[in-house]
Amino acid sequence: MDATNILPILKKRLAFLSGGKDRRSGLILTIPLCTEQTSMEELSSTLDYLLGIPSDKCKARGFTVIVDGRKSQWNIVKTVVLMLQNVIPAEVSLVCVVKPDEFWDKKVTHFCFWKEKDRLGFEVILVSANKLTRYIEPCQLTDEFGGSLVYDHIDWVNKRLVFEKFTKESSSLLDELVVINDSEKSSQLDKERPPDCNFLPSLDPETVLQTGHELLSELQQRRFNGAEGGGVAWSPMDDELLAQPQVMKLLDSLREQYTKYQEVCRQRSKRSQLEDIQTKVMQVVNWLEGPGTEQLRTQWGIGDSIRASQALQQKHEEIESQHSEWFAVYVELNQQIAALLSAGDEEDLVELKGLQQQLSDVCYRQASQLESRQNVLQSAHEFHGTAQDLSQQLDGLLGMLCADVAPADGAAIQQTLKHLEEKLKSVEGALVGLREKGQVLMDQMSNQTSWSYGKDVPIDNKDNVDHIQGVMEDMQLRKQRCEDMVDVRRLKMLQMVQLFKCEEDASQAVEWLGELLDALLKTHIRLGDDSQETKVLLEKHKKFVDVAQSTYDYGRQLLQATVVLCQSLRCSTRSSGDTLPRLNRVWKQFTVTTEERVHRLEMACSFHTAAEKVLVQASPDQGDLPVEVEQETYEEVETVGKALLDRLTVPVIFPDGSEQYFGSPGDMASSAEHIRDKMKLVEDRKLTLHEEDEEDEDIEQLPYQQLQYEQIHDQDEELHNDEELQEDQELHDEDLQDVDNELQDGEELELENETDT
Repeated sequence: MDATNILPILKKRLAFLSGGKDRRSGLILTIPLCTEQTSMEELSSTLDYLLGIPSDKCKARGFTVIVDGRKSQWNIVKTVVLMLQNVIPAEVSLVCVVKPDEFWDKKVTHFCFWKEKDRLGFEVILVSANKLTRYIEPCQLTDEFGGSLVYDHIDWVNKRLVFEKFTKESSSLLDELVVINDSEKSSQLDKERPPDCNFLPSLDPETVLQTGHELLSELQQRRFNGAEGGGVAWSPMDDELLAQPQVMKLLDSLREQYTKYQEVCRQRSKRSQLEDIQTKVMQVVNWLEGPGTEQLRTQWGIGDSIRASQALQQKHEEIESQHSEWFAVYVELNQQIAALLSAGDEEDLVELKGLQQQLSDVCYRQASQLESRQNVLQSAHEFHGTAQDLSQQLDGLLGMLCADVAPADGAAIQQTLKHLEEKLKSVEGALVGLREKGQVLMDQMSNQTSWSYGKDVPIDNKDNVDHIQGVMEDMQLRKQRCEDMVDVRRLKMLQMVQLFKCEEDASQAVEWLGELLDALLKTHIRLGDDSQETKVLLEKHKKFVDVAQSTYDYGRQLLQATVVLCQSLRCSTRSSGDTLPRLNRVWKQFTVTTEERVHRLEMACSFHTAAEKVLVQASPDQGDLPVEVEQETYEEVETVGKALLDRLTVPVIFPDGSEQYFGSPGDMASSAEHIRDKMKLVEDRKLTLHEEDEEDEDIEQLPYQQLQYEQIHDQDEELHNDEELQEDQELHDEDLQDVDNELQDGEELELENETDT
């Protein structure tokens, strides 16, 4: 009988095994009667269920039944006691009827259970609740009888349901696992009979085991009756009630069979995985050896242009995409095989290694073919791209060579020539790169093979090789033609550079002459302070003129060279027609200016020579007496000096009628002032010789005048100290002032004579 079938009756608590024991270690069965009418059928069902729980050993010790009649009538108590005779006569050792304190005393005398002991088969005593401890220890009684035993009937019912559910499920699962394991063992012995892989247990073994472990843990911890709340911790489902041993036995059997079942499942999974791997391996191998190989066998061209090679690359990418899907399957299969090999099953190692080797050989060979084809297509794309770039460079170079050269100046020609050389150098580099890429491509194609039925088959690439060599030869011929044209163009451009250089240098010569003329007019203005310096300036001027002459000759030669180059290049003269007149005009201006400069220097030299002759001969500083200078020399100094002064005021008149002065007006004024000073110095020297006698007389009269001045000054001091003689002092002051003026005139005359000397 299961608790589930009588669950509503069990919950009524008509009878229960609290887990308490009497002094003989017999179980205590408690029947709590209430004021309501108790159904004997329900009580009988409850007793049948409860008495089926203990073990035979426990039943042999007998039960002590406590019939609580404190809230019931005597006839019901009597009926229950008599019912025990029919339900459990052999197992009952003692029946303790708990009576009310004063209610049954008179009626009990009419019925004595002890007289019925032989007929009932057990002893019945009538006892009050407070005297029940005479027969049963207080610790074995529940709190309703004044004991300390903790018992929760609802908790017991729930745990009993869990126990019975686990027992039922585990027993059923155990039977199924035994059948599955025996069936798998039979199939392994009989290789020809396939195993029944669809036979699976109806319950989850993990769930059932987890439920059993939780139940066993609670039984072992003795927590069914709320031991945490205090009191004696004891469970009515302990060892004597077969709960814990039965759970442990079921768990052990279930774990054993479940372990075997897991091994069966592992073997099934391994066989299934191995079969699945075999199927997938053959699918990969068959596709790679079949359609995959056929796709590569038909794709061996390289194209004749960059666009064609790009189309072939796109087609190859599609082929690679299809292969990538199968390669992904290969990677997954290889991992699965490696996992199975690591498990170490001896019986499957050979087969797995064979599958792995076959799959790897096919995939690596196919991948090698794909990579080789990709490398060829990449090299072909680079070769055609280089050939296209080289062709464009040759077209651009040819366009430059065919265009007319009309540069503006030599720098533009140099830049164009440099650009042309760079173009040619770039073409040469591109041709070298084309040859290298072509050789790499031919080497790759020579090593290229096709795989068919496990054998390498050489590929005929003669057409591809001929195409590559033809492209390289055509580019070489085009490059050679461009080189020949570049040589011709280079010679012509070098001549043009020389022409521009000559014209530029000729213009530079004109500028130099102009600068020399400007320097002559602005800086060559000194005439010298003496004859010696003037002669040095004349020598420097001659060298200056020689430099200008060389510049003029150099410009003439350059202009003659431009004429020759223009005739060679069959072009009209560019700037020589304008440069030559400018050169001649500047040279004529320079010639006129230098002649004027020479004339002025020669006049200055004559002037200084005559002036120095006068000053040297008439000077008493020589230690000798002055020599009388001829009158003609004085006249020459005066005549040449005036002529030179007049010359300084006259501008230089160029052949075209324009005028230009030497230096600035201030410079000319300075030179003229120097000439005038020297002329005055000569004139003063001439006057000095005639005035020496007059100066001597003036010097003799000077001491007498000084003595007279001192006497007047003394008188003035005396008059100043005397206030009464103020009018006389004023008179004397006037006289003194007159004398002082005369003395000053004498001193100035003496100082002037000394200066002339």
